[in-house]
Amino acid sequence: MASAPGVVSIGLVQMSCGEDLAQNLEKALARTEEAAQRGARIVCLPELFRSRYFCQSEEIARFALAEPIPGPTTERLGKLAAAREITIVASLFEKRAEGLYHNTAATLGPDGRISSLYRKMHIPDDPLYYEKFYFTPGDLGFPSVAVRDAQIATLVCWDQWFPEAARLVALAGAQIIFYPTAIGWQFDEPPEVDAAQHDAWETIQRSHAIANGVFVAVVNRVGREEGVRFWGQSFVADPFGRVLARASASEEETLVVACDLAEIGKVRRNWPFLRDRRIDAYADVQKRFRN
Repeated sequence: MASAPGVVSIGLVQMSCGEDLAQNLEKALARTEEAAQRGARIVCLPELFRSRYFCQSEEIARFALAEPIPGPTTERLGKLAAAREITIVASLFEKRAEGLYHNTAATLGPDGRISSLYRKMHIPDDPLYYEKFYFTPGDLGFPSVAVRDAQIATLVCWDQWFPEAARLVALAGAQIIFYPTAIGWQFDEPPEVDAAQHDAWETIQRSHAIANGVFVAVVNRVGREEGVRFWGQSFVADPFGRVLARASASEEETLVVACDLAEIGKVRRNWPFLRDRRIDAYADVQKRFRN
């Protein structure tokens, strides 16, 4: 399905993840193929989709889940990207060296090759999200990359709460920010608490779209894994924060959403936040706190 000039269709693969790593990969490949058949030119998978979310406890044995990049998963995804002439964004548990691991998003271009890597910069350490035990913070900064259909950037899960990260990739030229994600309700809280937590998550990311005049695409997983009920609800927001599509809270779903990149210019001309930034007055943002 051909897109209009300046319009790119993106695919978001919202899926559950099981104990069998091979089955998770086959599901991801099948859902990516489905998205491509429906016209998606860029397809994003959830955070750490190869396995269940293993950071809920600190277990040395779980480092065996890691793999090199390039490695077996990027090889399989690269073949599909080349066959379908699409771009794929995949979040993986990277083994960089013995004792050195990252939460890394690889972007594979339509030629099947890795065109960019992003290593997760903000690493949480919260109940059931003990990521500091597993991941070294990223050292590649906040890049954006020109793919065949758009300029994109990838940030990963916990990064989605930090306006600085979204601003930096927007300043680097990103038109679409992808957030591979694994987030859910950690405890059996009252419904109003669940709703407030989800609302905060969606609101902060829609605010990144508004403040930077970019598209934001968020890809979550679904299902219960140990202590976390992943809340799904993957979505795409346009440059003024309007939600163009939202997936189910509990079911696997593949969204394919058309993004008209011309909207970026229209929104930024009417709401020129980048023009009116006081870059001469922001030095203190580099401090941990001002006192």
